[in-house]
Amino acid sequence: MDKFFYLAEDRIRKANERGEFDNLPGKGKPLPPDKLEGIPPDLRMAYRLMQNAGFSPEEMDAKKELMTIEDLIRHSEDELEAEKLRKELNEKLLKYNSMLSKRGIKTNSALFKRYEHKIEKKFFE
Repeated sequence: MDKFFYLAEDRIRKANERGEFDNLPGKGKPLPPDKLEGIPPDLRMAYRLMQNAGFSPEEMDAKKELMTIEDLIRHSEDELEAEKLRKELNEKLLKYNSMLSKRGIKTNSALFKRYEHKIEKKFFE
């Protein structure tokens, strides 16, 4: 272990001895349930880091779906199937961008920009 670990442990021990943790809110109460309880333990830290950085599991799932559909389009040999996938991609992209905009994140997706006027037209017809 490095010196910062020992320094931090020493400071925590001294603060505890001085009683600095005695009047903390929630002392003696059980911890709230972990929202990531269903995630395998080896992945929890990565999910927690992403969550703390502002990503939600729903956004991650949506992004995964978008990438899968894009991959299917690239490898599709049937033009009708590719067109159907493009429509599905546009719908999913709209939902994904909507999720991001609700959190105040600006989307710079080139695909979204390309279809933005068509989407607005559909809403205002």
